[in-house]
Amino acid sequence: MLLAQLNIGLPVAALTEPELAGFVDALEPVNALADAAPGFVWRLQTEDGDATAIRPYDDDRLLVNMSVWTSVEALAAYVYSGAHRAIMARRREFFVPTDEAFHVLWWTAEIPTIEEALARLDHLRAHGSTPHAFTFRKPFPAPDGEPVRRDDDWFCPA
Repeated sequence: MLLAQLNIGLPVAALTEPELAGFVDALEPVNALADAAPGFVWRLQTEDGDATAIRPYDDDRLLVNMSVWTSVEALAAYVYSGAHRAIMARRREFFVPTDEAFHVLWWTAEIPTIEEALARLDHLRAHGSTPHAFTFRKPFPAPDGEPVRRDDDWFCPA
């Protein structure tokens, strides 16, 4: 089984505006780190390598990030360390805060579609963490898999 993840965000301005320069400048190097990270399998992107051009919501200001990993632990090791953690710490500078869930994890046997990912996020918002759709804060093991190992140094934001 593979672990899929989706996160979404509403930027505080257009990607071409100075307010997002730090975020935009970090995209390529942070994505390159993901691509080379242990446990990385795949990420959603155009043929040009641009994930920010994919806008599946009616509100085309919303950005999506979707990827597939071998385990919760592999994804967490990438998300909560290094350059990704540094840019994530600045998310309130770049994205409008939300009270709704903005990221979701789920187990899959294949590369999921964006439609499936959006449905998983909707499920999480409606039902909270379940084996069908969950978060880092309350991860579920893969079907017939080992329990998820939570390291003490995981930084799991609310």
